[in-house]
Amino acid sequence: MQFYERKYRLKLILVLVAMVIVAATLLYTNNLATKLAEEERQKVTQIADVYHYIATANDNTDFRFFIELIQANKTVPIISTDNDDNIVAFLNIDSAKVAKDTTYLKKRLEEMKDFAEPIKLELSAGIYQYVYYQHSDLYQQLLYYPYVQLMIIAAFLIVAYTLFNIARRSEQNRVWVGMAKETAHQLGTPISSLAAWVEYLENIPELDGRKHVMEEMDKDVQRLVLIADRFSKVGSQPDLQPCHLGDELARSIDYIKRRSSQKAVFNFEQSDSDIIVNMNVILFNWVIENLLKNALDAMEGVGEITVEIRTENDQAIIDISDTGKGIPRSKQKTVFEPGYSTKKRGWGLGLTLAKRIVESYHKGKIFVKTSIPGKGTTFRIQLPLSNTK
Repeated sequence: MQFYERKYRLKLILVLVAMVIVAATLLYTNNLATKLAEEERQKVTQIADVYHYIATANDNTDFRFFIELIQANKTVPIISTDNDDNIVAFLNIDSAKVAKDTTYLKKRLEEMKDFAEPIKLELSAGIYQYVYYQHSDLYQQLLYYPYVQLMIIAAFLIVAYTLFNIARRSEQNRVWVGMAKETAHQLGTPISSLAAWVEYLENIPELDGRKHVMEEMDKDVQRLVLIADRFSKVGSQPDLQPCHLGDELARSIDYIKRRSSQKAVFNFEQSDSDIIVNMNVILFNWVIENLLKNALDAMEGVGEITVEIRTENDQAIIDISDTGKGIPRSKQKTVFEPGYSTKKRGWGLGLTLAKRIVESYHKGKIFVKTSIPGKGTTFRIQLPLSNTK
């Protein structure tokens, strides 16, 4: 069904969007991380120059500006050592951990040695100072951000996939329940009629009376055969044959009219009596009967039903209008979903099957053209005209 095709396409779109987001995020954050790493290296180089200046300056130099320059770096961790690998200064290292663990600075120093080559400063002949560093916490967070985002998107996709599966199972259950109720609804009328005729036969001794009843029973049996034929064609692609649209509509209207209240008025208008479309008569008549029954239900058996056909741009247009209670705008697309019904004893699958028959089998369209609550509804069917005349 188109419902499941839409669900599959939506799943695929979600996965593709997620992949694009992750790829774009990885590229963008990698670019930012590269720029941040360069900036941090420049900061360390600048601080190393300040260390060198302070170490080689005379005693009368005012170092306040240079100290402020060093303290301006509040992100990049730095450890400075002398020739003998003794730590002479550190910056942006957790002081609490340093006070608590005497080996903490040494551990960090070893990490920095593994991270990058130090900046070597020559203070005087044979005396050097080495400045080691690591990237800041901000840099580390930036590196891990895409992976965190990937996990969030993955979790979202898992939840979305689970919800889609739940919705699909629910939809399948509604279809099965709807099909069972639709079958019972379709079979109910001829079966009840047959039961009544059997009871009537028991009370008719004369042959002529029995002959009339047998003729009526044969009509009901033929109706059961038609219903079985309709359901058998729903699951397979039916053959389409060129047919006169007006003739088939007239038959369906006549069938429903003879089984409806006299307070329901049927109008049939056609601008062209020779409109030919490719159709499967058995299934197409089912669609029309369903729409007419829905119209009668909407009017509660009292009102006017108008069926109008015409051609427009190589299309046959069928408008079925009633003077019933109408459909709210928010429900005009929902009416074609399995399970939707406004009737207390509704089976909620008739319009779903109608949409499948018109759009999947006959390559046409069916939709609510207009509907005004309290005034009525018009359903429109569009079918491609046959090339055969």
